[in-house]
Amino acid sequence: MSLNTNSKRGLVVGGIVACLVVIGVVYAVMRPKQVSGAPAGASPIVEVVQVEQKDVPIYGEWIGTLDGLTNADVRAQVTGYLQRQAYQEGAFVRKGDLLFQIDPRPFQAVLDQALGQLAQSKAQLSNAQAVQRRTQLDVDRYTPLAKEQAASQQDLDNAVQNNLAAKATVETAQAQIQTYEAAVETARINLEFTRLIAPIDGIAGQAQLQVGALVSPSSGAVTSVSTVDPIKVFFTVGEPQYLAWRKRFPTESSRLAADKSLRLQLVLADGSVYAHEGSFYFADRQVNESTGAIRLAGLFENPGNILRPGGYGKVRAVIRTQEGALLVPQRAVTELQGGYQVAVVDAENKVNIKTVTVGDRVGNEWVITDGLRPGQQVVAEGVQKVRPGAHVTPKPFVAETMKDK
Repeated sequence: MSLNTNSKRGLVVGGIVACLVVIGVVYAVMRPKQVSGAPAGASPIVEVVQVEQKDVPIYGEWIGTLDGLTNADVRAQVTGYLQRQAYQEGAFVRKGDLLFQIDPRPFQAVLDQALGQLAQSKAQLSNAQAVQRRTQLDVDRYTPLAKEQAASQQDLDNAVQNNLAAKATVETAQAQIQTYEAAVETARINLEFTRLIAPIDGIAGQAQLQVGALVSPSSGAVTSVSTVDPIKVFFTVGEPQYLAWRKRFPTESSRLAADKSLRLQLVLADGSVYAHEGSFYFADRQVNESTGAIRLAGLFENPGNILRPGGYGKVRAVIRTQEGALLVPQRAVTELQGGYQVAVVDAENKVNIKTVTVGDRVGNEWVITDGLRPGQQVVAEGVQKVRPGAHVTPKPFVAETMKDK
């Protein structure tokens, strides 16, 4: 009987212990968890930056295409076979350097023949002049004799006619000499044309024809040479932007001065800024009807011929200065359904979401044209942590470059 009573008491105690364990587990699961290292209900830490007001240069940026200042095609002026290539493709060449040699032998033969014909005609002229001098002596001798009737008039007339014929022969020989001199000059020019030379200083391009190819004046360019120092950069500007720039300088003298003082920057394809500033070169004579843009060109120094025609880049230039601009980091601005917002932290560290109007971008900052005041603090890091009315723990914003240091 006592054994049964003790067993019942053991079962009751075990049940109580089991209930306590279950209650403890349930409490541990349902208890609110705290963030490690922060007390419950702590304000999120955000990095803030003060709205800055200052005068800033406003840049325009356009896609640019590089081209040689002068691009000269090298073409054959005579028909013949390419005998030799005398330059290294892609190398710098000087004006007058030999690029290709056309077989000169046929042209040398033509020149030699023309020189021979010229020499023959000069000999004929000498003979004709000798005959004319003799006939002139006959005229001079018969003229006084005929007056004194010591010689017949017929003898004088014959001498005069012979002299006129001799003079005509001399003139014919002189005309032939001019013809053969022209033939010699033509043959000499054609012989010189067998040397395809660089027309300008610059970079010689790839050979379009190889040794052994038959070339003629109707053939395409054998190669091209481009002057690349300075190098020309083309870029297109919208007509409204171009007109706005021109209206700022209504007179010719002020426009020329502005164009001369305009400094261009070139951002290369790898994202680096080219070390040398460029200058304005020219504006095209017309606006493109299909695009509504006008083509402009700038010149950039190119020591070492690093930049080459056909490359791409971005051309930047200061087009105006905005006075008293309000600036915030671009990362502080959130775009939402076509609008822009920033999180402003007030004096009580309370967050207010402000709708703002953005203007131009200046480096990594954005010009705010409406919605903020100078000196306000905006969240630049941790925007995703905040909501309207929330309290935060602000600390100064440190840019990535500074963090890396």
